[in-house]
Amino acid sequence: MIDIKLVRENPEKLRGALHRRQMDTSVVDQLIDLDQKRRSLLTQVEDLKAVRNITSKEIGALKDEQERTTKIRAMREVSESISHLDEEVISAEQALKALMATIPNVPEAAVPTGVDESENVVVRTIGEKPAFDFEPLPHWELGPRLGILDFEQGVKITGSRFYVLSGAGASLQRALIAWMLDLHTRQGYLEKYPPFMVKGETLFASGQLPKFAGNLYKDQEEDLWMVPTAEVPLTGIHMNDFIDAERLPLRYTAYTPCFRREKMSAGRDVRGIKRGHQFDKVEMYIFCKPKESMRELEKILADAEQTCTELGLTFRIVQLCSGDLGFNAAISYDVEVWAPGCGEWLEVSSISNVTDFQARRANIKYRSESGHKDFVHTLNGSGLGLPRTLIAVMENFQQSDGSIRIPEVLKPWMGGIEIIQPGK
Repeated sequence: MIDIKLVRENPEKLRGALHRRQMDTSVVDQLIDLDQKRRSLLTQVEDLKAVRNITSKEIGALKDEQERTTKIRAMREVSESISHLDEEVISAEQALKALMATIPNVPEAAVPTGVDESENVVVRTIGEKPAFDFEPLPHWELGPRLGILDFEQGVKITGSRFYVLSGAGASLQRALIAWMLDLHTRQGYLEKYPPFMVKGETLFASGQLPKFAGNLYKDQEEDLWMVPTAEVPLTGIHMNDFIDAERLPLRYTAYTPCFRREKMSAGRDVRGIKRGHQFDKVEMYIFCKPKESMRELEKILADAEQTCTELGLTFRIVQLCSGDLGFNAAISYDVEVWAPGCGEWLEVSSISNVTDFQARRANIKYRSESGHKDFVHTLNGSGLGLPRTLIAVMENFQQSDGSIRIPEVLKPWMGGIEIIQPGK
C-alpha cells in the first residue's frame, strides 16, 4: 500500500506514477477528497469532544438547577452529534482504505516507460540458442511419446489445464524442486515449508486482495484460501512483527504448489503445460532495510541467473516497462529461458523490489539508524517456476532418438536415471 503522505503532499507524483502505468489518474482526486473528508470529520469530532469536556466541568460546578439541566440537555445533543460523526468517520476511513488498497506501487525512476509487454527491454542474453541436427519436438509431443506426460489423465481427473506426470517425468519435477531448494540454501536463504492455505488477511498483506480475488481459490465455509504463490505465506511470516535491525536482511526460500484460476490469461499459452491452474514453484523472498533493497535486488536476480546457468539453459533478462509492471512491484526483471521445441522464450522467474508496499500492508517494521520505527522493504522472485523450467529441460536436453538427457546437477536426485527413454 502506498503512503497516504504521498496523496497529501505530492499528488502530482502519484498521478505521474499512475499515468506511467497506463491507469486512470482521476482516482487521485477521489483519494484527496476522501482524505480531506475524513480529516474534517475528525476535527469536528475533536472540537465537539473538547466542548463536552469543558462543559462537563462547568456542570459539576453549577448550583443553579435550571441552568444545570439546560446544559445537560445540550450535552446530550452534543454526544449524539459525536456518535453520528464517529459513524461517518468510520465510513470515510473504510472508503479511503478500500480505495487505497486498489492503488499499485509507484514505479522506480529506472523503470522504462511503456504501454505493455511489447515495450519491455531485453537487458542481456546469456548463452546461445542450441543447434540441433534434427527438428526438436515441443514438450506436448515429446512427453507423451516418452510416457512421462499425460494430458488425458489430467482432464479425466480434474478438467482442462491439468495433467499427470509419470515415472521419470515426476522424478524430474521433484529433482528440480529439491535441487533448487538446496542451491538457494547455499546462496544464503533459509528454507521454509509454509502452509499451502492462508487467511484473507495474509493475502491482503501480500497485495493479492482485493485486486486478484477473482483469480484465487477459496474454501466455501472458512476464511482459507489456496496460495497463488509462496510469496504470500512468506510475507505473512512477519506480519505485524517488529524485526531487530541486526537481523536484517532475512532471506527465505520455499516450495509450494500454486493455485490460480488464470481468468485473466484465458486463451493464452493453451498448448502443453505452460500455463495451468495448479503449478509448482520455488520462491526466494527477502526482508531488508530500505537502503539495502536495490543491492538485494541485484543479489536475488543473480541467484535466479545462477539457477539457469547451472541447469545449462540459455536465458535472457528482461526489464519490465511501467505498463507491464506488477501491482506490488516498484521495479521488476523477468528471467526467460529458451524452449527450442516451443520456439519461444518462457518466463521462469519474475524478480521484483516491492519497496515498502507489502510491509505497509502487513505492518512489518524495524528500528532505523535514526531511531524511528520504519517499514522494511521486501523483494521476491521465483527460483524457478515450474512447469516452464521442466519444459525447458525437456526440450533443450532432448536427443535425436526422442530420449531426454538429464542435466548433470539433477542426476543425484534422479535415482540413477541419466537418460529418460520410453517406458521409463
